[in-house]
Amino acid sequence: MYLVVGLGNPGQTYSQTRHNVGFLVVDRIAGAHSIAVTRKRFHSIWGAGVIARQRVILAKPQAFMNRSGPPVQALMAYFRLAAPELLVIHDDLDVDFGRIKIARGGGSGGHRGVQSIHESLASSSYVRLKVGIGRPRFNEAVEDYVLGPWYEDQRGQIAGTLDGAALAVTAIITEGLDKAMTAVNARNTPLSAT
Repeated sequence: MYLVVGLGNPGQTYSQTRHNVGFLVVDRIAGAHSIAVTRKRFHSIWGAGVIARQRVILAKPQAFMNRSGPPVQALMAYFRLAAPELLVIHDDLDVDFGRIKIARGGGSGGHRGVQSIHESLASSSYVRLKVGIGRPRFNEAVEDYVLGPWYEDQRGQIAGTLDGAALAVTAIITEGLDKAMTAVNARNTPLSAT
């Protein structure tokens, strides 16, 4: 079983911000595979389903980004999962906008949601799907940038990026981590359904 966790902040105020790409990708996966992400428990909204005969749990922690770790830990304990069965989707400032990277282990890169998970699990040996948001263009503070909406010229591209990230998660589940990592990380453009 995989626990697929998208990171973000709860509430309408943050719903279309850069920091919420994890939530948005989980919504895309849920829609593509008819998985209802509606259960409320463990300070998360989550749902169970199947992707290519593989049982998955999709979850969106609701404890705000900086406190993502305890809800993830609670879900993992409930489903008796180990760190290698966890896949976390999050925004990444150091990946160019629209690019997607898969990583296993490693540091948090300053991402407070990832750092919270590292601390709660006392481990970094889980899989991460990094969705590139790039760096601020106009000298905005990083906090304002990640909690802000997309630049106007990015709005037409974000749907494709989210779809590509959802396909990358599906590839990890159906083809295995190493094969998916090789295919996704080598690309200069997002995955597409065509």
